[in-house]
Amino acid sequence: METILKVDNINVYYGSIHAIKGVSFQVEKGEIVTLIGANGAGKSTTLNTISGLLRSKTGSVSFMGEELSRIAPHKIVAKGLALVPEGRRVFLQMTTQENLEMGAYTQSGKPAESDLEMVYQQFPRLKERRKQVAGTLSGGEQQMLAMGRALMSHPQLLMLDEPSMGLAPILVEQIFEIIQSLHKSGTTILLVEQNAQAALSIADRGYVLETGKIVTTGIGKELLESPAIKKAYLGG
Repeated sequence: METILKVDNINVYYGSIHAIKGVSFQVEKGEIVTLIGANGAGKSTTLNTISGLLRSKTGSVSFMGEELSRIAPHKIVAKGLALVPEGRRVFLQMTTQENLEMGAYTQSGKPAESDLEMVYQQFPRLKERRKQVAGTLSGGEQQMLAMGRALMSHPQLLMLDEPSMGLAPILVEQIFEIIQSLHKSGTTILLVEQNAQAALSIADRGYVLETGKIVTTGIGKELLESPAIKKAYLGG
């Protein structure tokens, strides 16, 4: 298999706080890989370091064989690595369609109609709401919009930070069905999620983060059955 992302011994600090401690992992092309762990374990910090928003004191992050440590975040997106941030962060004053068009800023010229159509096929609700101001969308619709906006950049790797946060159970189910559908259509996915049950049930592999360190790794379904994981994260 082709390794699309390789994170090697990263250490990240917030001032004197050592947030990420020697984390290493990789994502192969075509996989869904999940990082799970309690709140504050370092999951979002890891994604922000991969996307260049934070910098590691040591080690390296390689994407498609290229070292990213000296590349600006917007250039990392142009290389095919897109992050859907925690809390969605859509442009609330813009329409749904304008938000999607913003996602294509790394492509030259105006986004192609075919790109918008591709997103509308994945998210029919967004087509219905395309002229609506994003601030008036529901939480679930805003999450779909954030994911659709990321897809406009044609990512080789899509990173999702807590996509189910704050959503009703039925919407969580819908978002995870969409993630599986994106995966089936060939998108490689790195998923950060507090809902360990949902994440591990769709992931090829999982890594468990605790206080900035990877403490367990394994096949998604096997981690789901692990008594220690059940006790710590699944209320078992």
